[in-house]
Amino acid sequence: MTEEANSEPQQSSASGSTQHFLRDVIFHGKFRALNPEESINCYHGLFFQDGQRRVDYILTYPVRKSGGGRSSRQSDHSLTENFASRTLGQSKQVQGASTVADVEMGCLGETLNSQEDHKTFRREEFEKNLKEMGLELEKDEEAMIPGLGFVKIHAPWNVLCREAELMKLKMPTKKVYEVKQSSNFMKKISSLVNKVLEPLHPNVEDHHSKNIKHLSHSFSREKQHLFDLSDKDNFFDSKTRSSIVFEILKRTKCKAKFSMGITSLLGSGVYSAAYPLHDGAIEEESAEPNDRKLLYEEWANYSVFYKYQPIGLVRKYFGEKIGLYFAWLGLYTQMLIPASLVGVIVFLYGCATVDDNIPSMEICDPKNNITMCPLCDRVCSYWKLSTACGTARAGHLFDNPATVFFSIFMALWAAMFMEHWKRRQMRLNYEWDLTGFEDEEEALKDHPRAEYEFRVMQKSLKKEKKSPQKVEKLTCRDRLPAYMTNIVMMLLMIGVTFAIVFGVILYRISTKAALYMSSSPTTRSHVQLTVKTTAAIINLVVILILDEVYGAVARWLTVLEAPKTEKNFEERLIFKTFILKFVNAFTPIIYIAFFRGRLVGRPGRYLYVFESYRMEECSDGSCLMELCIQLSITMLGKQLIQNNLFEIGIPKLKKLIRYIQSEQGAFQEEERQKKLRRYETDHFLEPFGGLTPEYMEMIIQFGFVTLFVASFPLAPLFALLNNIIEIRLDAKKFVTELRRPVAARAKDIGIWYDILRGVAKVAVVINAFVISFTSDFIPRMVYQYMYSPDGSLHGFVNHTLSYFNVSHFEHGKETMDPMPYGYPIEVCRYKDYREPPWSLTPYEISKEFWAVLAVRLAFVIVFQNVVMLMNDIVDWLIPDIPKDISQQIHKEKILLVELFMRQEQGMINILERGGSSSMKETYRRSNNNNNSTTAPLFSKEQPNGTKQF
Repeated sequence: MTEEANSEPQQSSASGSTQHFLRDVIFHGKFRALNPEESINCYHGLFFQDGQRRVDYILTYPVRKSGGGRSSRQSDHSLTENFASRTLGQSKQVQGASTVADVEMGCLGETLNSQEDHKTFRREEFEKNLKEMGLELEKDEEAMIPGLGFVKIHAPWNVLCREAELMKLKMPTKKVYEVKQSSNFMKKISSLVNKVLEPLHPNVEDHHSKNIKHLSHSFSREKQHLFDLSDKDNFFDSKTRSSIVFEILKRTKCKAKFSMGITSLLGSGVYSAAYPLHDGAIEEESAEPNDRKLLYEEWANYSVFYKYQPIGLVRKYFGEKIGLYFAWLGLYTQMLIPASLVGVIVFLYGCATVDDNIPSMEICDPKNNITMCPLCDRVCSYWKLSTACGTARAGHLFDNPATVFFSIFMALWAAMFMEHWKRRQMRLNYEWDLTGFEDEEEALKDHPRAEYEFRVMQKSLKKEKKSPQKVEKLTCRDRLPAYMTNIVMMLLMIGVTFAIVFGVILYRISTKAALYMSSSPTTRSHVQLTVKTTAAIINLVVILILDEVYGAVARWLTVLEAPKTEKNFEERLIFKTFILKFVNAFTPIIYIAFFRGRLVGRPGRYLYVFESYRMEECSDGSCLMELCIQLSITMLGKQLIQNNLFEIGIPKLKKLIRYIQSEQGAFQEEERQKKLRRYETDHFLEPFGGLTPEYMEMIIQFGFVTLFVASFPLAPLFALLNNIIEIRLDAKKFVTELRRPVAARAKDIGIWYDILRGVAKVAVVINAFVISFTSDFIPRMVYQYMYSPDGSLHGFVNHTLSYFNVSHFEHGKETMDPMPYGYPIEVCRYKDYREPPWSLTPYEISKEFWAVLAVRLAFVIVFQNVVMLMNDIVDWLIPDIPKDISQQIHKEKILLVELFMRQEQGMINILERGGSSSMKETYRRSNNNNNSTTAPLFSKEQPNGTKQF
């Protein structure tokens, strides 16, 4: 695209610049004929038009159409015309800079012709500053996507070296050393294990060379001789190059009255997108080998579900932060294997002993002839306890003595998982050269977010008339309305969750009464199963809908707060999202576990809602089976629908919408013949939205696995099956459906570790209450050792049922069918510990109730403290840093000191022979840098409670 000059001086200046450019490119060979490899690179969009300079980053911006037709790429468009056009545009920018220097978007009295002209001015100014920072740019406004222009950014070698030194990137030196095993015996064991597990390893080079490691050191331009620079084009890989360019983009500002960085420019529409490129194609058989294609074949493929993840390659391509997520997810999935096995064994134990379970045998025995009180007013009739035989037998599968052992096991499992992850994290820190790395978020504190800059700009505009002083930041007073809105909205959303749970309660009560009025005997016989299942499905649908709503509300509230940095924004967003989604997912389950059946009252004095709806009770006297149904439907539904179908369908749908909006849908036949370039193809991919949704779904799943595992021992098995698919699904999404994220360095998983520890500690308390109050474990133990005449459970069912004289029903509440079995019912039974109607204190709480309650509370206290103590013992026994890693870190320090001592001695020898002044200055700077290099690698306490090394 060419631009015409408006004045002769501009044309003269542009002509001179063009002549200089032609002279440079002739001498430097930029107009030479491209070889076949360079032509392919240029065609694929991974390189500039010269076929040599790699595209490290892409900026896209809207382009106004000059005509009514669709623009097309002109293959004969010369590089000289492009350069002359940009030179003329910069000349016009310089000439008009004096008249628009203090112009800002949204200001009244704008001197530019339109808002689009203003965006163009900002864009040209920003790109000029990028060039001053040393970056090389190339524009493509004749792309195959109508109305969209691309700015290709390349970082030359000197810029990469400068930024790598500023960012303190650790790069491998020429020094190589062998990572030795602790002993010959361990070496043989390790070799044997590797041979056995060889089929489970991916076919990548990452795991074959773990015994050899390069000594790494922070890159320094003055110590380039320490590094292997024989291949400068590949010394900095594509992940590192894009992160360096992104760091420059964040630092570069528009020198206007109100500083605007790349985040502000993206937020205001000056640029529409910014992203690094994927390495290449993955689906073509003729595609050249690249890391993306290798990841697609060995990682993002369901056929390799049984293999380990190539975590090293994931880190190399996506960066440490994403690499840590998949490493954590892989370890969590591996740890679910023993938990699943034990859970299945507990379930099978329940299946094997169900026929020997005395309480269920007594319930199923029709000779007992126990008549139970109606479950609702008027329409419900008396019923025989033997009709709950199926529910009682199924309840034993999940309510047996083995579940107590399983609860203790899962509490210790959670502690082992935490300790194992800390050790795994430290090993990855060593392998990825992050042992001396300070959190990257600390380096981001000087890079405000776009919303924060915009809020500061708005505040400055409002106060401009009152005071000429420039506003630098937002105060607590400025954020007070946002804080109040956050508190009110969070309480309102939690209230909405409670209201919906209450609505489902009313649904169950009313539906149960309606079904009991049915004339069909089949319908009346399956009332309980129908109501339980439909209510659980309704809860699932509501949870799925509210999850999406709460996610959007949490983001809106966080944006309203306008946190200054990305770290603050992410932490506040995670906190709000976790609170809302945790309450949404577990409120119905907590109600069933701890409240349902306990707020009922007794026959003759029931509790009512709105004076007409009688509070529901558990049909067979125990809510554990219904809790199991609710847990299984919610967990399986969330994993199948939300975590899998949504993750597959939504990115593809958004990609299709962007494709249609870009007017590409009408040219499908043409696209089959003329392929999009890499930066155009990546434009249609879904932007990377962060790891918060990925972590969040796993944290909620971790809650299902640990919080109520006493009532659902198969939860770890379902989680394991889901995660096997989830790993490959997430991998495929990152490789094929998302734009390539900017590589971010991190040495831990951050706030998510603290959330995991919190959930694990809460799980101990909740499981203690589930065993004590929801299951019949404590009442059975009390009866067996305090009231049973023979020390067995014979008579336990009769012991837990109280008597009620049917003549004591309130008027209008008695059943309409007083003789369902052909004879009048005088006494019915209900589950509670109360005195019989013939006692001196009829229907009062009996002493058995207080005995059971005391044992229940004692069990909660003992269980909680014993399990917590065991967790602390596990934490104390297992060191956070593996011994071999400690030794290797110490060895690296020694090797690093020796390397610098040899370098210094060599420099001294040169100086003694008569070195120049420049060499002496180099030696002085090198000596100063060495002082900072030899600082201890672990000078501060490690995060997440890691013990100091």
